[in-house]
Amino acid sequence: MNYKSAAEAVKVIKSGDTVFIHGVAQAPQLLIDAMVDRAPELENVRIVHIHHEAEAPYVNPEYEGIFRCESFFVGANVRKATIQGLADYIPVFLSEIPGLMRKGIVNIDVALMNVSPPDKHGYVSLGSSVDVAVAAVQCAEHVIAQVNSKVPRVFVDGSMHMRHFDTFVEHDSDIIEVPVPQPTQTEDKIADYVASLVDNGATMQMGIGGIPNAVLTKLGNHKDLGIHTEMFSDGVIPLVESGVINNSLKRVVPGQIVSSFIMGSQKVYDFLHDNPQIAMMDCTFVNDVRIIRRNPKVTAINSAIEIDLTGQVCADSIGTKHYSGVGGQIDFIRGASYSHGGKPIIAISSQTGKGISKIVPTLKNGAGVVSTRANVHYVITEFGIAYLYGQSMKERARRMIKIAHPDHREELEKAAYERWGGHWSL
Repeated sequence: MNYKSAAEAVKVIKSGDTVFIHGVAQAPQLLIDAMVDRAPELENVRIVHIHHEAEAPYVNPEYEGIFRCESFFVGANVRKATIQGLADYIPVFLSEIPGLMRKGIVNIDVALMNVSPPDKHGYVSLGSSVDVAVAAVQCAEHVIAQVNSKVPRVFVDGSMHMRHFDTFVEHDSDIIEVPVPQPTQTEDKIADYVASLVDNGATMQMGIGGIPNAVLTKLGNHKDLGIHTEMFSDGVIPLVESGVINNSLKRVVPGQIVSSFIMGSQKVYDFLHDNPQIAMMDCTFVNDVRIIRRNPKVTAINSAIEIDLTGQVCADSIGTKHYSGVGGQIDFIRGASYSHGGKPIIAISSQTGKGISKIVPTLKNGAGVVSTRANVHYVITEFGIAYLYGQSMKERARRMIKIAHPDHREELEKAAYERWGGHWSL
């Protein structure tokens, strides 16, 4: 193994290179900082990654012209810079990001990774972030790995032989914890409606946050649930331990949880470590609509920033300001819609914390439509369930107004009347 210090290892980065950073909770802060320390020697270094939870000093104004961040998903650490134009965003389905690398559309010169020590067979683990990381390692000209004994050892695609890595830097650091928030009263009400749609034997997809976590707490009396999801967090652990989640009825990788990245507390990383019931896989597979649809009763729970009266879902921007990303929403909405007994769900609170309605007559100017009105089936707020699939434009508006916050229903009805004139009635 070719061991170096972090400062020596990152000297391979040249001006004009594209550098990939390992994502989510797995980001190697030591290597990031070592790269940034080389700023006086570099210019026009392109940095790509899905969102990650480490510090991102390379987007600070003083590094303009030196580092150019183009993320596949806008996380909190690069959001301000992206809105200001100091960083940029590449809109793409999560399932297609590895393909960008493998087809050479995004050429990776150097990959900065965070891996476990090798086992006796020479295999290291990519830990809690397998997703697009496998493709980055396979496609990069030079791969630098922080060897970290605190990285969880995972199975399937997340296990790679050390021959794929060129340089190793020994450094132990905790995997970044992302505490799961306790559900609010509103989220708890939404979770009740969502849970009412979950059938026994369903295959679940969910993200992180108050609503998915609250939904999981409502499923204790369900049976034979499975997990096939791009990510999961702490909330699945009690259901696995009680046997509610046993993956017995899944058709794709039966008996195992399928995921591509994990984000949560140390408890979930401990759960992940050396756990053969979890298959950590490339998101090209996990998020493939053709794969997802093969599972029974796929219940996909996703969220949004705002939804218009006809069901158009904006999930990546506030007007022209990019807030997050396309992610895997469409992958799973389509997969669930094709699944036998599947249920694609968009679950949101009816209004923001400032009292602004998330159900709107029209999306904000410049807002991105992540899920089209033709994709959307169920929309759920704390005021109920609106089933939009197969419904006309006016009927969709009627149903959306009924689950809007009462403070905004009159305004929404007025907007509907202005749109459809005398032909409109609630």
